[in-house]
Amino acid sequence: MGLHRLDGNWLADDDGISPIAVAAQPSERPAFIPYTNRPIKWHTDGYYHPQTRQILAMVLHCVRRAQTGGESAVMDHEMAYIALREANPDWVRALMQPDAMTIPERTDEDGVARAEQTGPVFSVDAASGALHMRYTARTRSIVWKDDAPTRAAVAFLEQMLASDDSPVFRLTLQPGMGLVCNNVLHDRAGFVDDPLQPRLLYRARYLDRIAGNSYKELASSPREICVEAIKTIAIAL
Repeated sequence: MGLHRLDGNWLADDDGISPIAVAAQPSERPAFIPYTNRPIKWHTDGYYHPQTRQILAMVLHCVRRAQTGGESAVMDHEMAYIALREANPDWVRALMQPDAMTIPERTDEDGVARAEQTGPVFSVDAASGALHMRYTARTRSIVWKDDAPTRAAVAFLEQMLASDDSPVFRLTLQPGMGLVCNNVLHDRAGFVDDPLQPRLLYRARYLDRIAGNSYKELASSPREICVEAIKTIAIAL
């Protein structure tokens, strides 16, 4: 699929792939929502990364699903861009400003663990010319540019993502299923684990985009069943 540059992170395993499961104490992971059973608001992965380290694609593989809940929702960020542009072109221009969204620094007992990151919401990937989005719907640890167009654009996005009429694809990954996408907007519902078989997904994040989005390009054997929704592909292996 053209995904070669794996972006490991400090909570990933040695191979750079992150096991996403409810973390047991004592651990640093419970402080981060993906390692809990709480819902995760709409976001794109790596929104706190610098522009030189953008997450352009990601893979999720389900090993065990939750006992109840854990549904994911995904929406192509190009659809969000188009909706904003059609509603008010000034909102798109506001979210493409280099100081549109700031993620404050993260500190720990050793000092600054991650520097403050300021950048646009929408940008164009220089290598591919494709649209890239960095976004989070969280209300804490985020600072939006304080001007009218930015505030209006953020409010429009929030309403769009909450609307039942938006082009959202919802799915609950079953064991053996996976999700491959160009880091589209996504969220996760809260869930309840089976104590004997807790939910486990593997996540890989890449600095590359998927080489192609069509069924013929991705389905390399009869064992692969691809379902394309917008530009998000759910693959059951």
